[in-house]
Formats: sequence, structure tokens, C-alpha cells
Amino acid sequence: MQDRYTGDIGDYGKLGLLRCLAAAGLRVGVNWYRTPDEDHNEDGKFIQYVQASGKASYRPYDPPLWDALAQIVNSVQRQVESLETPAILDAVFYNEPLDFKKVSSRERDGIRADWHRQALAALDGCEIVFIDPDNGLMVPSARRSKEANKYVLPEELFDYYQQGVSVIYYQHKARRRDGFYIDQHNKLLRNERAQGAEGLGLKFTRTSLRYYWFLLRPEHAETVRRSVASLLAGPWGRCFKLR
Repeated sequence: MQDRYTGDIGDYGKLGLLRCLAAAGLRVGVNWYRTPDEDHNEDGKFIQYVQASGKASYRPYDPPLWDALAQIVNSVQRQVESLETPAILDAVFYNEPLDFKKVSSRERDGIRADWHRQALAALDGCEIVFIDPDNGLMVPSARRSKEANKYVLPEELFDYYQQGVSVIYYQHKARRRDGFYIDQHNKLLRNERAQGAEGLGLKFTRTSLRYYWFLLRPEHAETVRRSVASLLAGPWGRCFKLR
């Protein structure tokens, strides 16, 4: 997550999902996987949905959320802290940045490990934690690069799960079919550190395609399934039931 993305269509999707889970009684935590703003592309400019032309299409699904995000976008105060209010989402937030810009390759693992430990401690006691990296699950080509902070490591997901938490992570859809991402998530589910987890996937189909993948603990699974089902009439699109 970068500050410049705040309030865009992706936030409407993820926060709408999380608001549904919070309303169902789950204690929600959010790790933004915050990274410094970049300026080399047009990302973060999908804000037409909070303009007049998007009001009829999006606002009816969650009017309070639409109104709050429209206010943030129109005020040009696009920082993740502006989302951290009970009016938008009653949750626990971890917004410390993970920044590798001025960090040598030898230092990155230690910095990341310390950052991750702090996040686990901050979100301890939540029942479901949302992980929001820019790109999604780590790919081999990025693991040793300065852009590794834009991905979540599988072992980080497992640490949350073993802390008693159900986990949702964001996955950007590149030029691959759904089956690639389903296989990728099923591989996580087969790991011994995710023992007993139920898998679920939710595809947000408006504007730029994105997925939300779930590692569900048995005690949360039914509540989450019901909440996700209630979203499918809106822009969230398609649900994938996994193992």
C-alpha cells in the first residue's frame, strides 16, 4: 500500500469486504504493508467511482464508505492514516513503512524480520488480519530485490495463522489466468504451517482485477463464508471455494 492509492477503487473493495467481516462480529486487523510512494506510473488514479458518474454504480452497495472515501479523495489528503477511523473501519491498524530504498541487500532480511515481529505484536488479539502488499504473494524474481517490500512472504502469512488468526492477503492480477492464482494459493494450503486452514478466494472485477485470498481458521470459516456471500451481488464479482 502506498499513500497515493488511498481512497481509490481498491480501497472501496477491500474496506467493503472488511466492514462486512467486522459487522459479523470478527475483530479485524490491517497491516497495510506500507511502502514509499512512487511516481513512475498512473497507479492510484482509479478514483472515478467517487465522482458524480460513479455515484449510482458504486454508492448503493455501501453509502457510508463511499461518502467517506469521496471526502478523502476530494480533500487530497491521501494518506493511509485517513482510513484509520471507526467510521470507515473499526479495526486495529499497523502502518509502519517497510522501506528498502536506502538499505543494502545484506540488511534487508533483518529489517524485514524486525518490522514483521512488530506487526505480529501490534495485531495480536485480532481474529482476522488483512495483508495489503502492493503486488501480492512473493515471486522468486523479487525476493532479493529492493522491491521485495511490495510482496508478502508465505512465512509471514503462516506466522499470523499460527498466532490464531485467519488471514486475507491482497493479490494483484497480472496477465495470468485465474488457475495460476488458485494453484498458488492451494500450495499455501498444503503447507504444514497452515494445517486445518480452509481456502477461499474473492475476485474484485471492477476496473483493475484483483483478488483477496483467505487462509481461514475453522472457528472463523462459517462467519467469513456468509459475509463473502453477501458481497457477491455487488462489484466483488466471483468467489472461489478452495480446499
